[in-house]
Amino acid sequence: MNRSESKFQNTAEKMDNALISLINEKDFAEINVAEICAKAGVSRSTFYDHYQNTYDLLKETQKTIMANFHKTFKDAGITFPDISKLEKDDLFFISPKYLVPYLEYVKKNKRIFRTYLTHLATFQPQEAYDDLFKYVLKPVFVRMGVVDNSLMQYMSKFFLSGITAIVNEWVNGDCKDDILFIVEIITACIKAAR
Repeated sequence: MNRSESKFQNTAEKMDNALISLINEKDFAEINVAEICAKAGVSRSTFYDHYQNTYDLLKETQKTIMANFHKTFKDAGITFPDISKLEKDDLFFISPKYLVPYLEYVKKNKRIFRTYLTHLATFQPQEAYDDLFKYVLKPVFVRMGVVDNSLMQYMSKFFLSGITAIVNEWVNGDCKDDILFIVEIITACIKAAR
């Protein structure tokens, strides 16, 4: 990376962090370019060199949010095992081991997640879903004996939509219910669907 690329990246990171900080203070709809620039210590022209509007920045900031999310798992010492080497009984990833750190991150960043859920189209979750399907869900389904790709897609959407609906309800309730209670709800729903 040359010096100008490094400077560009540094400025982008400043604006990502500024937006995340502002989202933790107030609703995304109330945030304007001037506030982002002031928080990031950049000029408006620099902002517009990188982005067309705040929604462009929001979309780009998703990468920072996801990196922070993955770091949460790494910091907790949680890695996803090689699915091909697991026993069938160990293929169930909807468990406290994985849900608790996820929900802790959501609770800590509930305003960001509320923004994410409100502006889902901006974040283009299809890219994240495609990776999740390819590297986790499809290999698990294959190991469970589900080989029809269309069936796998429907089942994946069912499970993920249900979990998202529960988390959305929890976030909209300001994450007041205990994390372990939410884990119990999710696992009970998934077990009932199996």
